Amino acid sequence: MFFNRKGRLRKEANERLLTTLETVYNEWIKKKELIEDSVEPSAQVLYEVELAKAQYFFLLKEAKVRGVRMRSF
Repeated sequence: MFFNRKGRLRKEANERLLTTLETVYNEWIKKKELIEDSVEPSAQVLYEVELAKAQYFFLLKEAKVRGVRMRSF
């Protein structure tokens, strides 16, 4: 009984990780495109892009450790 719960919790956590990963990826791309379209991006926008990039790669590394695969975009 305990092992069924453990497997279900792991599956839910993996699904939540993939959802968060997809959301962070989309935010990163959106901010990256904003910088490419702007003439002179502010320091705050550059900081937000680097932060989104770091979040994405951190979550990607966690997904790799867990052995979870992303759905294609």
